[in-house]
Amino acid sequence: MKFRDLSDLAFRNLREAVLRNSLTTLGVAVGVASLVAMLSLGVGLQQLASSRLAKSGLFDSIFVTPKTNLRGPGGGPPATRTPDAKARPLDAAARAEISRLPNVVEVYPQIRFFTEVRYDGKPYATMVAGMPESSKASGAFDGMQGHFFSSPNADEAILQAEFAKELNPQTWLLIGKDLVLRYAERQALPWQAQAGDGPENSGGFSVVPKEKHFRIIGVVETEPASGFGGFGSGRLLIPLPIAETLRAAQVNDLRDILRDSSSGKPAYSSLTVRVKSPSLVVTTEAKLKDLGFSAFSLLDASKALRSFFTVLDILLGIFSSVALAVATLGIVNTLVMAVLERRREIGIMKALGAADGDVKQLFFIEAGVMGLFGGIVGTVIGWLIGRAISFGTNVYLHRQNLSSVDISSVPFWLILGGILFAVLVSLAAGLYPASRAARLDPVQALRYE
Repeated sequence: MKFRDLSDLAFRNLREAVLRNSLTTLGVAVGVASLVAMLSLGVGLQQLASSRLAKSGLFDSIFVTPKTNLRGPGGGPPATRTPDAKARPLDAAARAEISRLPNVVEVYPQIRFFTEVRYDGKPYATMVAGMPESSKASGAFDGMQGHFFSSPNADEAILQAEFAKELNPQTWLLIGKDLVLRYAERQALPWQAQAGDGPENSGGFSVVPKEKHFRIIGVVETEPASGFGGFGSGRLLIPLPIAETLRAAQVNDLRDILRDSSSGKPAYSSLTVRVKSPSLVVTTEAKLKDLGFSAFSLLDASKALRSFFTVLDILLGIFSSVALAVATLGIVNTLVMAVLERRREIGIMKALGAADGDVKQLFFIEAGVMGLFGGIVGTVIGWLIGRAISFGTNVYLHRQNLSSVDISSVPFWLILGGILFAVLVSLAAGLYPASRAARLDPVQALRYE
């Protein structure tokens, strides 16, 4: 028989038992809907996490620190250890050299220091953090009260919400007000300023108390300064260029004096290097190590994250496939009943010259059609379920004064995969009924009443 004739006959048989075949198809649709809805949540959460991390600049950033001279076990007494020939200070010259590397977009230090803030005549101890201009696009300042810095050199400050509540519980009233930042400025000693910063003139630095006025322009809920490479939570955020001009004494200044007095030049405790894309992190990291610095990135953490979501998708797929397995039993039951009801029809087909393969194809087409329609309907229902879950989640987040998220995603491969999976499962379910129908003896089938 021709495939077209078999298809016409299969569709006619499906129309004759509309209710039973519709219920079987609906069972397939429910199974596919469960599968698509579960996997859409897994894919959506993975895309949400990846986009947030990518937007934060974590994947295209490299954390650079000076190399230490520790040799580890077996290195001998400290007096016998020789410094690493490649180790070098992470100073302004090193920063300039790193910024000239290919594919490097930005190089900035981590500037954080404890200080005192005076507001409305009262002192408050806090930590100040310098924020680069690129942090505006990190997503940490989305939904903040007020606005981001008007320029990199503006005398403006953004307060972390908890610190802002210490100044005034009604945080929105702080915007536009002024505060005084009291800090310790690092200055060269008199003989260093006269004779230069050579090794022969090293021996420390002086600390001079200073004050600077800032205008509060915003209040942010999150703590963006405690991210990648952070040594603490910044509660008062100022532009990074302003933080560098303050030359505020930091914890690492004393550490550098105790560790090595051979250089009087100030050095950075760490630098953050941003490259053009995450794909360039590995090669740039290798170049930084060749220059004599320690460097690491978060690519390993991102690989672990992708592995976690892969396992999550597999588990969600397994659990959601239970409903599809139940639908498979429904297809087997429907087609077995069709074999019993159509024994005379099968006998007539064989008597007229239909081969066993033609009978098998007939039942396979019927099973495939039920799987196809069930897969299409199920995919649509699964997409609607994912949208409903995402909508309900955003309603709850809105009531909690949190930004909305999209936790459900149905990519094109999931649509095709859901439909194809439904068809394959339906064809597998039709194996036994089709084989049973093909094995019928035409003589016995014609006798069947």
